Amino acid sequence: MNIFEELQARGLIAQVTDEKEIKDLINNGGARFYIGFDPTADSLHVGHFMALCLMKRLQMAGNKPVVLIGGGTAYIGDPSGRTDMRSMMTPETIRHNSECFKKQMEKFITFGDDAAIMVNNADWLLGLNYIDVLRDVGACFSVNNMLRAECYKQRMEKGLSFLEFNYMIMQAYDFYHLHNEYGCNMQFGGDDQWSNMLAGSDLIRKKTGKDAYAMTITLLMNSEGKKMGKTAKGAVWLDPQKTSPFEFYQYWRNVDDADVMKCLKMLTFIPLEEIEKMEQWEDSRINEKKEILAFELTALVHGEDEANKAKESAKALFGGCGDSDNMPTTELTTDDFVDGKISITELIVKCKFAASKGEAKRLINQGGISVNDNVVSTLDVVYSPEDIKDGLKIRKGKKHFHKIIMK
Repeated sequence: MNIFEELQARGLIAQVTDEKEIKDLINNGGARFYIGFDPTADSLHVGHFMALCLMKRLQMAGNKPVVLIGGGTAYIGDPSGRTDMRSMMTPETIRHNSECFKKQMEKFITFGDDAAIMVNNADWLLGLNYIDVLRDVGACFSVNNMLRAECYKQRMEKGLSFLEFNYMIMQAYDFYHLHNEYGCNMQFGGDDQWSNMLAGSDLIRKKTGKDAYAMTITLLMNSEGKKMGKTAKGAVWLDPQKTSPFEFYQYWRNVDDADVMKCLKMLTFIPLEEIEKMEQWEDSRINEKKEILAFELTALVHGEDEANKAKESAKALFGGCGDSDNMPTTELTTDDFVDGKISITELIVKCKFAASKGEAKRLINQGGISVNDNVVSTLDVVYSPEDIKDGLKIRKGKKHFHKIIMK
């Protein structure tokens, strides 16, 4: 099976501009494609995961990735999928986040002279002359067409700033620049980027008379209105300091039953023949599928050693023997105590099991919190440093564990 057909079989392809041309290019290793990442945080999260896996698949098939860090577009902020305007970041924050992205991407993509390259659109966008852009690029855009784009429609009621309105033009200019400077002939992105990507292909055709193509990948869980990578306590990061390998493993171990096969197809590198056999398994083997998914993805991001540790820790915890060596941990100091005491509600917040003490109280009242395997039944429970010296194991529900220790 060629790579294009494999992407289709895995359910990854959402829309393409020119299917025959795209199919021929990527099946023959002729795609010089780019995917953009705006550095809005100091770590990638699993919402970026599918794009990283796609780049890896295409590079393995002989195609050349161009990783675009949006150091310039981050000054504006992508309005796609948002009902409000993004916070403005400082140049220093943008540079720091860009460096963090690069280090994490090197785990997935092979960089080098004849391999992938990484570029930053700050290098060309920040030096542009406004009048030149209006004359040279702005004339190629129809405001009527731009207002019909889905990425802008959802913002019209609350108000779309002129700053954000320019994002499509900037993204299109990126494709145009990469086409001219690096021979980039294809752009990939999530299916919420379709309008912006079409704008880039159209700009290249209008300015050069040459063809350049766009293909979007299906956003995982997008049809259910979910956003991949979000949990009750925020994003699931690829940085192990933000989301531990154990937490990362547990995130995938706890995906909805209906999404397991979709995730196995879209995100793992397990051969499709094996996945098709797994589809025939009895429903009673759903947890086995989830364990395979969690292990494969944890190994891909954090390495097999960490994946094995996470797997064994999960088995020990849920098997009842209580091994907490690799459990997410919070360290307390004496400064965390008031008059030598700290309340259970404060501990719940420190574990990030709740965003506030009020939410922590609701969890306790619902019987959802246990400490050292004992259900917490009252709100007035407090602990001293002496109580915590050997560690406390806090559990929310059946599947979320956290350890509290003294520093």
